[in-house]
Amino acid sequence: MDPTQIRIFVDADACPVKPEIYRVAERHGTQVFVVANSMMAIPRAPWIERVIVGDGPDAADDWIAERAVRGDIVVTADIPLAARGVKAGADVIGPTGRVFSEASIGMTLASRDLMDDLRSAGMITGGPKPFAPRDRSAFLSALDLAIVRLKRAGFGGSPSV
Repeated sequence: MDPTQIRIFVDADACPVKPEIYRVAERHGTQVFVVANSMMAIPRAPWIERVIVGDGPDAADDWIAERAVRGDIVVTADIPLAARGVKAGADVIGPTGRVFSEASIGMTLASRDLMDDLRSAGMITGGPKPFAPRDRSAFLSALDLAIVRLKRAGFGGSPSV
């Protein structure tokens, strides 16, 4: 595998932006790994690979975290996986377009832990806001920007499929 190839790792089980990822990846000639605990339909394309992992609660996260490096993009709403991706040097983007970075991930983890504690104590019962069209648009912009930035940094060789 070409070490300068941009790869996109998708934490796919609950990812609402898979079609957008496929479109952007095709436009940029980027390899996509769709990682999930169960079988899911993906387009037949040589640059998209489906990866089915075991049933463990963090099996998909572990598979992605073991492979993501600088020059890769991780798409996830899972904050601990986002932290692992940032630590590995990957660009990490949430499905709403939120970019996770070294500067933001510590506070994001702390907020997540606080909210978990409050929910456990019964103080908060609501979940995240519903996914909205503006989230999809923000995600597309963030993904495209990440790929362009990586290409300028010397990444982006043709996928080795």
